[in-house]
This record gives sequence, C-alpha cells and structure tokens, in this order.
Amino acid sequence: MSGPVQIQDADATPEAPAVSTEPILEVTPSRAAMVDGQSVRRALPRKGRRTVGAWCFADHIGPSVVNGGPGLGIGPHPHIGLQTVTWLLAGEVLHRDSLGSEQLIRPGELNLMTAGNGVAHSEESPASASGELHGIQLWVAQPERTRHGEAAFEHHESLPQVELPGALVTVLVGEFADVASPARRDTDHVGLDVALRPGAASLPLRPDYEYAIVVLEGAVTVDSEVVTPGHLAYLGEHRASLDLGADEPTRLMLLGGVPFESPILMWWNFVGRTREEIDAATDSWEREDGRFPSFPSTLARIPAEPTPWPK
Repeated sequence: MSGPVQIQDADATPEAPAVSTEPILEVTPSRAAMVDGQSVRRALPRKGRRTVGAWCFADHIGPSVVNGGPGLGIGPHPHIGLQTVTWLLAGEVLHRDSLGSEQLIRPGELNLMTAGNGVAHSEESPASASGELHGIQLWVAQPERTRHGEAAFEHHESLPQVELPGALVTVLVGEFADVASPARRDTDHVGLDVALRPGAASLPLRPDYEYAIVVLEGAVTVDSEVVTPGHLAYLGEHRASLDLGADEPTRLMLLGGVPFESPILMWWNFVGRTREEIDAATDSWEREDGRFPSFPSTLARIPAEPTPWPK
C-alpha cells in the first residue's frame, strides 16, 4: 500500500531526529503521489522531520473506488530495518511475503510485518474487491537491538478499544489509558486510531513521548487550528493531554513515542544507518542472492531504484 521513499521525501544522508522538547503545533503538507494508480498523501518522512518516535513513514491511501478498475497491485519488493503497519478504513488488501504468509486484511484488522535483516512482500486488491479502498500504511524504524534479526509477520483480527467522552480510540500498537495492543513493538511507541464524534474530546498523553496527527477523514481542531487530510500535525513533547474538537465525524491517527535512538537513513524500501547498508541490500535484491527469498506472486517483481549517491 505504500510507495518507495524518494529524494523528495528525505535527503540521502543520515538524519538525527528533529525533536521539539516542548509542546508545539507544526502543520506541514503531505506530498501527493500516485502508487500503482492509487492516490497517496505521504505525511512522513518529510525533509526536516524523518521520525515521530520510531514512526518514520506514513502513506495515507485513497479513498479511491476500485469497482471495475485495476485496484491495488504492488509487486514483490524488499524491506530491511523496519516494521510495516497496515490499517484499513475501507476495502480489502491481500498480503503475501517471503515468510510464506498469505493474509487478507479488512477494516478493523491489523497486519504487522517485521523486516529485520530482510523480507519481501506484495500487496494487492483481491479479485473480488469492489467499492472503496481507504487506509494507511506506516513504517516503524527498528532499533539497533532488533534490526539485524529475523523477519516476522503477524495479523490481529481485533484490537482493544477505549471509549472516551467524544471519542472511540483503537489501540493499534503500544499502550493507551492502561489498555495494551497485542501487536509486537520493538521500541517505546504508540499508534492509535481515534474516531471523533462532533464536539470535544480530551486524550491522556505521556509527557515523555513526542506526538503527531495524521487526519484520515473529516477535520480536527488542535490548539485553535483546523487540521485536514493531507497534512502532518506535529505536537512535540511534554503534553499530558490533548484537547481535540470536531464539527463532523472525524478519523485520525495519533502517532507517538520516545524520540528515536539514532539518526536513520531512508531510501527506496529500506531503513538503515549507512549508505553501505543500503547499497548491500540493493545489490542483494538485484542479484537475487537469497537474502530476500522469492515467493509465489502473480505480480511482477519490482526492480530496485538506483541510489542517489555514487558507489
């Protein structure tokens, strides 16, 4: 459900986390792109802000209509050093990977794939798909202690929810209001789907986390500013609570976490620390040397994009 990181998104050098140690509201536009014919708004990474906690990528896809159209068809491609977190508001996506996983994901379910030292996967609309496709794919940068480990995949058919005045919160990853998601996490971070009803809502936060909002539908008022789809609203650290307002039903992602441990380098579908790591992964994919095992797919294998630095 996501396209590759390109030079428009992040410079081709490692970048330390840009963390505000006080509450702020920094609203930046997402980059509009097309991924396999589907409209995408890329909120992360952006130049000057590569991470929010360990979250390093956010592609808001759709809403688009797949009736009679080609739907989604992203062929086999590799990842290293990250976790993909896939969440749908509408439609269905079929995931296949080099671990042997084949999993249909629907709204309200969670796919989480851990790349570690290397994994390959594909994402496509099933043949029976109809109606709307709408969702988000997120990446989480893996820390040093796990990023060279084995790949893994998990699927969760249901996730815990927290009912608050004015909001229903689904805990995708991490903990919120003493409720914990069963999904794996390798760093101290949280990902929440917040469904706001018209009116006001207040969410308890952790002051040691930095946070950001990606609006998926509707509009939310934060610190007297209205935030709409197509933007990242960065909130900084040291907030004990977050007051939100909505004039209509609104869905948003609230992403947070302890600032990431080190600078990261992002290129194509890889998250690393050095150019040499990215070069090695690119070479392995192109040589088909077994680091990224092949798997059955009706879709064409995606060739690696040349790195923007000389080898």
